[in-house]
This record gives sequence, structure tokens and C-alpha cells, in this order.
Amino acid sequence: MTAFIPYKDAPELSGDAAASFAMSVDVEDYFQVWAFSSVISPDSWDGFPLRVGESTQRVLELFDRHGAKGTFFVLGWVAERAPWLVREIASRGHEVASHGYGHAKVFDQSPGAFREDARRAKALLEDLSGAPVIGYRAPGFSIDRRSPWAYEILASLGYLYSSSAHPIAHDHYGDPRGPRAPHFPIKGAGFIEAPVATCEFFGRRVSCAGGGWFRAAPYRASRALLTRATRDLGGPAIFYFHPWEIDPAQPRIRSAPLKSRMRHYFNLAGAERKLERLLEDFVWGRIDRALATGALRAAA
Repeated sequence: MTAFIPYKDAPELSGDAAASFAMSVDVEDYFQVWAFSSVISPDSWDGFPLRVGESTQRVLELFDRHGAKGTFFVLGWVAERAPWLVREIASRGHEVASHGYGHAKVFDQSPGAFREDARRAKALLEDLSGAPVIGYRAPGFSIDRRSPWAYEILASLGYLYSSSAHPIAHDHYGDPRGPRAPHFPIKGAGFIEAPVATCEFFGRRVSCAGGGWFRAAPYRASRALLTRATRDLGGPAIFYFHPWEIDPAQPRIRSAPLKSRMRHYFNLAGAERKLERLLEDFVWGRIDRALATGALRAAA
């Protein structure tokens, strides 16, 4: 049996609330990605030139040109070093949400360490944005079957939703049997997990959520799959990307494994134009507002 339940705890709605497509941006820099974590430790991050401010500013200008709103999952480490960026995101009407503080995968942390990381990021972002931070996205989509305890911790800290699941088969994350639609992972509680967009296609579950998948796929295929996803999911089709994906001039990390470099650098030069087409073809809103008006599918 399927029940459709509105999400009532989101902020007051505005013009983008009815969007079936929710845009999200994971605000981290090129040297912080998990593809390079085997050769770059967090202790060395301050030794790299910070480019995330400039690339995120380009994202904001791109959204403005197309009248798009989105949710920006900001890494706490970045917020400390570029506080102006958090204020700029909020001032343009976008949702400021949490990407944690130190970009550690949830399933690699103890519950206590995870709680402190999520708490620290939330407090910092609320102080800088002047608004409640209710959304969370785990680095590397790392809330899965290994870390279901994370949801109760997030709810206890005052988060109202997570968009931390990418329910596909992947070598770093994911659960191909996990729910594809927004759902309530804590029994008896209103906390929501809103996975990024996927489709069932010829008997296989495929991603249409963005990231490297979007850079690699033909644009028409991405558009068709996203259209199908918003019909199937009973909630918003959530797309994501990173500011470094529209920064083809970023320094190359030549010490990283070949597979990691191929994933990270593939089609950076063409990503911005593809993203612009996506903004032209669909109406994009914030995750909090899309969840507030969308019908949420929950197993009853």
C-alpha cells in the first residue's frame, strides 16, 4: 500500500515551490573530492589555491540568468574560509544546506564523530546565513546500509531532511535496492530522505542525477531520463553538480590514480554548456520547497 503525505515542516513557500525538478550544488573545491583522497589528505588542503568561491559565483550568475533557484550543500571547511560566499548564496534566495564540515564519508566515522561534524557545520552555516539549516547531504552519498544510524543523529540535531542517498550500484556508494523516492527512514518520525534522481531503464536502475554521469551522457538522454524520473518518483527529481565541474582551468592532480583522473576531468570543458541547456529546458527550485509541495511516497 502507498500513502501520499505532504511535508509540512519546511519554510514558507514562494514562486519556485511547485517545481518538479530540484537543483542542488555540492560546494566543495577540486582538491577535496573523494577521487583524490588517496593522495590528498585534509591536513594539506590549506596548501592548495582556493577556487570554489569564483566557480560558485559563476554558478550563481548562471542561475540568475535562467531564473533558477537551488539548494547549496556547503562544506563547513569552505564556509570558514569563504564566509562571504555563504552570505551571497543566501542573499540570492537559494537554500543554504549542510555538506558536513570535513568531507569525511559517514560510514568511515564513528557515530560520535559524525554528530560533531554535522553539528559543527550546521552551527557555522546558520551563523553565516542567518537562517535555519534544515537539509544535509553526506559527502560521497555515504549514508547507506552501512550507516542507517546517521538519520537519527541528523534529526536530533534539528535537520529536517537529507539528500544523501544515490540508490544505484556503484563502486564507492549506493544501494541498488534502496528506495528511489522521498521516504521516511526513521519509523514514526517526519524526517525525510530524498534520494537524487534515478530511473528504471530496460530492467536496470540508472542515475540521471548529475555529476560525472551528466558530463558523460548525451544531453538528450539526460533530459529524457530526468523527465521520466519526475513522473516516477512521487517527489522532485533531484539533480546535483559541483562548482569545480564548470572550472576546466583547475590545477591537475597528476599524482592521483589514472581512473580517478579520468572520472574527475572528463568533459569539464563541455559541462557548463550542458548545464545551461538543462536550466533552459526545466524549471528548477530548491529542495526544501519542492519537498514541501510534492507528494511524498512512503510505505504504509
